[in-house]
Amino acid sequence: MSLSHGRDLFMTPGPSVVPDRVLNAMHRAAPNIYEGDLVDMTDGILGNLRKVAHTAGDPTIYISNGHGVWEAALNNVLQPGDKVLCLAAGVFGHGWAAVARQMGMTVKLMDFGVSGGLDVDLVADALRVDPTINAVLVTHTDTSSSVRNDIAALRKAIDSTGHHALLMVDCIASLASEPFEMDAWGVDVMVAGCQKGIMTPPGVAFTFHNAKAAEVSRSIPKTSPYWDWEPRVNPERFYYRFNGTPPTHHLFGLSEALTMLVDEEGIENVWARHAKQAQAVWAAVAIWAQAGAIRANVPDHAHRSTAVTTVISDGHNMEPLHQWCQDTAGLTLGVGISFGPYTSDQAFRIGHMGHMNPAMLLGALTTIETGLRALQIPIGEGGIAAAGAVLSS
Repeated sequence: MSLSHGRDLFMTPGPSVVPDRVLNAMHRAAPNIYEGDLVDMTDGILGNLRKVAHTAGDPTIYISNGHGVWEAALNNVLQPGDKVLCLAAGVFGHGWAAVARQMGMTVKLMDFGVSGGLDVDLVADALRVDPTINAVLVTHTDTSSSVRNDIAALRKAIDSTGHHALLMVDCIASLASEPFEMDAWGVDVMVAGCQKGIMTPPGVAFTFHNAKAAEVSRSIPKTSPYWDWEPRVNPERFYYRFNGTPPTHHLFGLSEALTMLVDEEGIENVWARHAKQAQAVWAAVAIWAQAGAIRANVPDHAHRSTAVTTVISDGHNMEPLHQWCQDTAGLTLGVGISFGPYTSDQAFRIGHMGHMNPAMLLGALTTIETGLRALQIPIGEGGIAAAGAVLSS
């Protein structure tokens, strides 16, 4: 018998829960796309995106998903034959490298495994021996493994070599969920999507770039008029911002979501809320892990994402847990993605990003615990109490 006859809850690491306010903002007739309120609203969106990323640089909005803005970023600052150093700590670091390779770039890949952050000293060594590298590509948070990389430390390591390479960061999973300071950390290009921490349905994605990246971009020929960010940053007419018709209803949703995050809660408070909720998840998983059947993939808290937690098992199939939570209780978890030595059925992922509060989080954790018990997967006692203690501290 299914007990799922209320509102379903998605705890996937994107798309995340969309607030009713965002949905309501999108539920309206199409606007004038040439002038008027839409133009002013878009300027406000761009301003708030800068505040989310802590940058004075230029954001651009594409009708795209995250994979698309991987390509957009590469197209704007690199050419076929250029050399990129790709740093991987999970599936998506390899994914961006694969896109660069398909676009004709020479890819050097450094794989740091799937349970901890990258070794910045090894990255610095690789740069010292190869002055021809044009860019370093890294994922801030990899949603397959839930590893979070230290971008500020990576920047310091690059600077210690005196290398000219651009630092390009994938913040698709982390933006508006985890601390990220583009300018203070010396990031030249960043990419992100709307469907995770920014709480908007999938469909638009972003690049951000600084003056150094803009200078590089102006010096190379562009192979794609659509991905070219120059007319989007300095449009002669409004529709140049989108290379055509703007994504009107996504813009309405984005505007409302950014109002909630920036103007009302404040982005530093958003980061603190995510950190507290992540700690509650970790506390529950640590108790469950005492029975030896499951464990958090990333042992060191310093390398854990505060947006998503990947839980793995060496001896139990986790796919029945997905089905039990979804079919019986109305909870959708993030499916396992094969990464490193683990197959997809060895993992489940808890997304704790975006529009989330303790009632939602504790309800999800209680459902997971109930599902584990229903499937007779051994877990330690007291996981929910441990999570509650974190939230009440």
